[in-house]
Amino acid sequence: MNKFTIALSGLLLITFSSCVSTKKLKAKEAELTALQTKYDQIAGSLATCNDDKANLNRQKSSLENDISNLNKQLDYLKQNNTQALKQLQDLSVISASQAESIKKSMENIGAKDAYIQTLQQQMAHKDSLNMALVMNLKGAVGNLDDKDINIKVDKGVVYIDISDKLLFKSGKYEVTKDAKGVLGKVAAVLKNQPDIEFMVEGHTDTVAYKNGVLLDNWDLSVKRATSVVRLLQNDYGLDPAKMAAAGRSEYKPIADNSTEEGRAANRRTRIVILPQLDQFFKLLEPKK
Repeated sequence: MNKFTIALSGLLLITFSSCVSTKKLKAKEAELTALQTKYDQIAGSLATCNDDKANLNRQKSSLENDISNLNKQLDYLKQNNTQALKQLQDLSVISASQAESIKKSMENIGAKDAYIQTLQQQMAHKDSLNMALVMNLKGAVGNLDDKDINIKVDKGVVYIDISDKLLFKSGKYEVTKDAKGVLGKVAAVLKNQPDIEFMVEGHTDTVAYKNGVLLDNWDLSVKRATSVVRLLQNDYGLDPAKMAAAGRSEYKPIADNSTEEGRAANRRTRIVILPQLDQFFKLLEPKK
């Protein structure tokens, strides 16, 4: 084998090795890019969850502060009533029946104190349930654009806002095929919570609307809400007794209607998880 042949063989070997290494490098770079994208998505979801958690903590802190103030007032009243009762008894200016009446009033104050403690526990429990529900909903719908769907807790109530761009064609109230998939995911979470009741609200912008039998934005907002409710009942089996439909027309805006972007934000359908007030009313019932 001459020197030229040996040199040529070596050059071919180096070139082949370089091609293989380049392919491996590109494959690893593509894998790294995919991992970075996944990491960014997870980080975004975590940031949103942390914001919701911080909001709940602020609400909880405010409630605890109110309850603490009530407890201080109760303690003050107890002390004053006890001292006043003792002074009156010592002076013998009240009868035994009057003293017993005052004593019962003081016992009622103690009962109210216990009620406040129970109410505090119920509020903490409700906050936990709401946070779990929000996490389940966000996990179900996945990484949708925040402009299309937004799930949040505000003043202890869970809201699911879905843009009309995702649900309906312009000026229509029939739910689009693409939106049915999203509503199906939301329905699956709600169906696993049989005690939950919710209201579907239709919202519009301020642009006047009239088309066929629909007279105005009131009609359009109601028809869009009933379209969503009907779909949840007929296609996904949600209990109609747990649902309500309402139209808000243009009168509950969340953005400025003077801009196209603001009007787009106002055209939305909102699912409101209704608070279970009957549980709190039961706390007011006398114990038997």
